[in-house]
Amino acid sequence: MFTLGVDIGSTTSKAVILKDGQEIIATSLIAAGTGTDGPDRAMEAVLAAGSLKVEEITSVYATGYGRKLLKNADGEMSELSCHARGVHHLLPEVRTIIDIGGQDAKILSLGADGRLAEFLMNDKCAAGTGRFLDVMAGILQLRIEDLEKQAAISKSTVKISSTCTVFAESEVISQLANGVEIPDLVAGICQSVASRVASLAKRIGVKETVCMSGGVAKNGGVRKAMEQELGLEITYTPMAQLMGALGAALYAYDKSL
Repeated sequence: MFTLGVDIGSTTSKAVILKDGQEIIATSLIAAGTGTDGPDRAMEAVLAAGSLKVEEITSVYATGYGRKLLKNADGEMSELSCHARGVHHLLPEVRTIIDIGGQDAKILSLGADGRLAEFLMNDKCAAGTGRFLDVMAGILQLRIEDLEKQAAISKSTVKISSTCTVFAESEVISQLANGVEIPDLVAGICQSVASRVASLAKRIGVKETVCMSGGVAKNGGVRKAMEQELGLEITYTPMAQLMGALGAALYAYDKSL
């Protein structure tokens, strides 16, 4: 049996195909989210990657911001439940998930059975999200994927004191004008994101093992800064951005039994 999960985020669309609720057959990620053709392209790409036809898929479940917009989906689940389910499937030892997406940041606390026990979310401010990193990369004329490399060669992290994206933008421009090195600014930007989200995590209570999910988890600079903020090792998997889609595929399997 093949099931398909589609995670429609604010900036990206992800898809995962599972075989018999266990084996990951194929994945896809398209840099276009809610309100675009991203979800359809993600489904087309994952079917092609798995050498499957849509008729061979038993059930399709959607999650994420745009989950209600996916045509022909057999069901939907919240991204909170899907991230918890996806992470538990791959990393059953995890008890705290730090999920930083394009527009929000979420802290999920899991029970031993992998069920969501508690969560906190910041969706009111761009600071501490992928959007913050996008804005800062634009100011520095860097690609978002270059931030990790720049942070790694920093010799002296520059503290970004502003917690507002708009004010932080002005602060970074001012630091550039003063001749501050770009790697040191990037390290400070990563630290700013980590500090903001770590404070959210501390409010809910951080239980080991801790992992990061979502697109920002791929940024090693933010992961390193998060470890420093929490004083804990962060578990990471290259599947981090696909956890929601994986969880949706698992729920699709459950409903097909």
